[in-house]
Amino acid sequence: MRLRLLVIAMMTVGALTVAGRAFAQDKALIDQGMKVYETQKCSLCHSIAGKGNVKGPLDGVGSKLTAEEIKAWMVTPREMTAKAKATRMPAMRAYTTLSDADMNAIIAYMLSLKKK
Repeated sequence: MRLRLLVIAMMTVGALTVAGRAFAQDKALIDQGMKVYETQKCSLCHSIAGKGNVKGPLDGVGSKLTAEEIKAWMVTPREMTAKAKATRMPAMRAYTTLSDADMNAIIAYMLSLKKK
């Protein structure tokens, strides 16, 4: 009985350790995404928590879109809207040299913006 409890306890600690590492990695990626958002001056057109251009709020976007959809909005925004003229957002890759790591980071940041 004690051995069984010990095994269960060890498995629980192991699972929590792995989950903790995954959370830390996600947190680091989200933090990097926040920096990319700032350095790319996304707040000129978008707002988060009332900071930035209120005409393009991103609050809750992580509850509405998938990672693939967020990337598509950044890379091919005109294709993401029914009417090509409905958005003025330029394609991110057209005017910047975002690395894949930075693109993944900003997507992680956008996905973290859930409805509260």
